[in-house]
Amino acid sequence: RPVADQHGAPAPAPARAGADADLVLLAVPEQAALDAVAPLAALMRPGALLADTLSVKSRMARRLRTTAPALQAVGLNPMFAPSLPLPGRPVAAVTVTGGPAARAFLGLVAGWGGRVVELDPGQHDTLTAVQQAATHAAVLSFGLALAELRPGMTALRASAPPPHRTLLMLLARIASGSPEVYWDVQAGNPHADAARRALGRGLERIGRAVADGDEDAFEDLVEEVRGALGDHHRDELARACARLFADLA
Repeated sequence: RPVADQHGAPAPAPARAGADADLVLLAVPEQAALDAVAPLAALMRPGALLADTLSVKSRMARRLRTTAPALQAVGLNPMFAPSLPLPGRPVAAVTVTGGPAARAFLGLVAGWGGRVVELDPGQHDTLTAVQQAATHAAVLSFGLALAELRPGMTALRASAPPPHRTLLMLLARIASGSPEVYWDVQAGNPHADAARRALGRGLERIGRAVADGDEDAFEDLVEEVRGALGDHHRDELARACARLFADLA
């Protein structure tokens, strides 16, 4: 059943549902969500909440602030695959326009076990460029190296140390998913290109140190990474990695 006419106006049944709703959740592609803001703002009653699950928040925040400034609005980004359970997992939350409905909705997510992490739109997009775009690009690049080198998967898996085995598992998870999902992460985030370029520069710096036979330069790179992590986070994450590797044995 169509939800809108050829001009983008909501069909009668969806219009009635939007007007009566306490919450309208946009779980659609970004352009469809952006296009829906104006008609929904005209329909939704005062005190209702418009929420979205977009992976990029800055553009939606700008649209809401210019087109629907009085409408309570929250953007959610569950930072895990839908196949995983919610309890204990992070849910990024961007409150564009707060109010009682927005607070109640985030309270529900927390009550269901989600670990709500509140961010502003720019901070969200900067973080996810590192968390998702850079991470996926690094794993896919590892996979492309594997495809080029063709070492033989049976022997590779049988002799793989834990770090390599972990990368293989990450690669298999991405390769088993929808390319469209990973394309959206790379193409949609305005900071993704900078993240990929940073990855490339890191590889070049490692290669240059090794090509020059400069062990001191290599040690400096490792020290730079240590500084980026910070002592507290490095120690905590190293312990978590040790537990992960123990479970792989």
